Amino acid sequence: MGIVTMIDASAFRPAQRDPTAFAALTPTQMKVLHGVHSGLLNKQIAFDLGIAEATVKAHMTALMRKLNVRNRTQVAMVAQAALWSRPADPGDA
Repeated sequence: MGIVTMIDASAFRPAQRDPTAFAALTPTQMKVLHGVHSGLLNKQIAFDLGIAEATVKAHMTALMRKLNVRNRTQVAMVAQAALWSRPADPGDA
């Protein structure tokens, strides 16, 4: 049994059912979310955004609270499922 099959999917449902959770994110939190989704370390996200690593950690704490998840991996998985897996809007081309 792989690690992915061992994860309880119910841990991700609260944020996925609540689209307002993403609407409540600040622009910087969205940038941090994108960095986490891309697999970057806090130090790398901080460098890219021109902010302190401690500030990234504070944004991560806020993201976990707003998305109702417990850890960084769950933040990335919720981002994948809810944001970056949506079909592209034809008007975005």
